Amino acid sequence: MFKRKKLYLVFSILIAVSMLLASCGGGGEADAQVSALEAQIAALQDQLDAAMEEAGSEVDEGLTAEMEALQSQLAAMQDRTVVEFWTTDNEEDRVQMYETVAARYMELHPEVEIRIVPIEEAGVSQRISTAVAANRLPDIVRMGIERVASFAADGILDEDAAEATIAAIGTDDFRAGPLQMVTNPETGKYSAIPFDGWIQAIWYRQDVFDEVGLAAPITWEDITTACETLPGNDDLLYGIGLGTDPGQNYGHQVFEQVAISNDAWPFDAEGNVTMNTPEMIAALDFYTGLQDCALPGPQYWRGSREAYEYGQSGMLFYSTYIMDDLVDGSGLDAGGNVELAYADLAARTGFAPAMEGPNGSASYGQLVTLGIMQGADPVAQDVVQFFMTGENYQDILALAPFGKVPVLESAVEDWGSASDYFANYPPETLAAIAAGYDSMQRWLFRPDYDATQRAVVGDIEGRLLIPKAISNVAIEGSMTPEQAAEWLQEQVEILLAERAEG
Repeated sequence: MFKRKKLYLVFSILIAVSMLLASCGGGGEADAQVSALEAQIAALQDQLDAAMEEAGSEVDEGLTAEMEALQSQLAAMQDRTVVEFWTTDNEEDRVQMYETVAARYMELHPEVEIRIVPIEEAGVSQRISTAVAANRLPDIVRMGIERVASFAADGILDEDAAEATIAAIGTDDFRAGPLQMVTNPETGKYSAIPFDGWIQAIWYRQDVFDEVGLAAPITWEDITTACETLPGNDDLLYGIGLGTDPGQNYGHQVFEQVAISNDAWPFDAEGNVTMNTPEMIAALDFYTGLQDCALPGPQYWRGSREAYEYGQSGMLFYSTYIMDDLVDGSGLDAGGNVELAYADLAARTGFAPAMEGPNGSASYGQLVTLGIMQGADPVAQDVVQFFMTGENYQDILALAPFGKVPVLESAVEDWGSASDYFANYPPETLAAIAAGYDSMQRWLFRPDYDATQRAVVGDIEGRLLIPKAISNVAIEGSMTPEQAAEWLQEQVEILLAERAEG
């Protein structure tokens, strides 16, 4: 009886190990721990076998105690909750900070394992589609607001979890603008949790503008005049850097602000597609016309940024992420940093977040969210709250304080002192950045758009329709602005029909 008891104990532990290995799916810290336990159990099994082969011998009770301890440890591992957290903050130092915050949580909650998985921003939709097909969605996804409406329409975001998480963090602590941006007009619920964001502006050579008497680049007319006038002054070669690469969404981000400043939107109040209106054609004509005095294409944010830093162009559209680059020079792919044309380039740079067009005005920015996916363990809500609390949230924001403007009122003061780089800019610039969520406009945020229309807006950006149209006009010369508008009209009507049928 005694020997059968020992054999049963060993057999049950080995079965537990096999089940745990199968459930882990390979990889990760859990696998390493299981492998170590498996080795220990194998060694004990050898000792038990040897002892039982000796006739009449009794098995050491110490082995029994050790086996029971291992069994308890395995049971605890089997009860561990794994939270998979995909983040588009995928640079090495940022991933390390996410892992540091996750480690703090796991130290307080040893029954939870948080797996930080870095992913590419441009590949979010494809990665999620693959995960849906495999019935293997992550628990939490860091993603831009443009994905939220599409994912909500697809039914893969847990809105109840988002509501509960925002309430736990403190609804009143969130800025009103971000909460409105994540509200699903169909359900009235929050589809995701606002996390951080950035403000877009025209950054321009204030010193050269002052020297030649140019007005700040706010109106379409003043932007065009500056673009044509700047080349040849202070060794500038080009007036501006534009987004013209058909494979990058940078052009979409810039053009959307231009379009809104002329009251050009993808849908009208009745839900009709309006990509070929006179307002949209005029926006396309203005934007692509700037290519005459712009950095030769195709270009996206990297080329535009470097041309400005090297003193080759006098204006560029960029987010607040650029603030440290204008002090130290941005990083190069081959290593090292850009050697700035002027050591005090930041002090020579003006900031124009608002644009005034013929039929309105607009500012543009990005809101980054944390989406809790359908099927996520409820622990995911607590993990999100932990990441947005106190030191943990400030540590994430400090990774890039210029491009991670807090969405929580309580976090603004500490954020404002998070970087010495802020000292290179006047107080009015910092104030405009902190208040940017209040005036931010996006096609996606139009309040009368329903969930389907918002999903289509996300599809427009996800499928890079605007960058392709811009490239066809400004770079390839294969379309006129009128033809590009008609092509966009056709493409968006197809997207709307697909969403309506789905």
